[in-house]
Amino acid sequence: MAVTSREVHLVSRPSGEPAPENFTLVTSEVRSPSDGQVLVRNNWLSVDPYMRGRMNDVKSYVAPFQLNAPLEGGAVGTVIESRAGDVPVGATVLHFAGWREYALVDAPHVQQVDGSAVPLQTYLGPAGMPGLTAYAGLTRIAPVRDGDVVFISAAAGAVGTVAGRIARHLGAAKVIGSAGGPTKAQRLVSDFGFDTGIDYRAGNLDKHLREAAPDGIDVYFDNVGGEHLRAAIATMRDNGRIAMCGAISHYNDAAAGPGPDNLMQVISKRLTVRGFIVSDHKDLAADFTGLASSWIGDGSLRTPETVAEGIDNAVDAFLGLLRGANTGKMLIRL
Repeated sequence: MAVTSREVHLVSRPSGEPAPENFTLVTSEVRSPSDGQVLVRNNWLSVDPYMRGRMNDVKSYVAPFQLNAPLEGGAVGTVIESRAGDVPVGATVLHFAGWREYALVDAPHVQQVDGSAVPLQTYLGPAGMPGLTAYAGLTRIAPVRDGDVVFISAAAGAVGTVAGRIARHLGAAKVIGSAGGPTKAQRLVSDFGFDTGIDYRAGNLDKHLREAAPDGIDVYFDNVGGEHLRAAIATMRDNGRIAMCGAISHYNDAAAGPGPDNLMQVISKRLTVRGFIVSDHKDLAADFTGLASSWIGDGSLRTPETVAEGIDNAVDAFLGLLRGANTGKMLIRL
């Protein structure tokens, strides 16, 4: 069957902060699947910070979005027509052809998922790529050890909320998080299991981090870069570890700015600073998914969501994400 689908296109490349005029909503016809393909009705779409980098026409670890073509992103949907024997009609699948209502996908590029263990949308968040990012960062890139003091930036986001639970699971003695605004900072402690929540918007991040960790920190999970990275370096103990996952404070910079002014401390403190991409660590997915499912099931991992309704609101959801409007995973429900 051919279906009519709405999809979000990038029509111009942002300079600095993206704006609604960089995008448009297009109606197109999606044909029936050929051999080895499935037609998916998307139910949930993922909104992720890394998408901002793909809007620039620069070489990176993933190809830039093409102009006047659908954006791509994680999605969970239902197969409504199949020409692939191992992916039947009615199957729920995870795939990467999101930001459209219907998607024609080659069967090898879909993963069947089970909604009986966890809510389906969590495969886009704590039980999926964001959760695996936190797990890889804290087990392989900057391993947490018993008794460590751990600092996590953007701790109220999709990756940060899971990172706090993982740090505790790995034996951290204290878990400190930063978030934007007093409400989010308070929820880090009351809802997400952190020992201390810092509102970075209150200013003087160095002072607040030093007060939270007077003897220093051992591990920093960096989602933000900028002043957060500088403050973490200043507060690190000798032989500390930093996992650099993202730098959202710089994503809208029109030109590269200066780095932290205290990099000499990386040498004097013998720090390990390592960047990583989650796609390099897919071998950890099976172990992590089992852990995440058990934590979600027993309630020890809270899974906050910020949900936009309908593809009409997808662009606003993305712009809001870049401004810190979300708590937990930002999603679009179709």
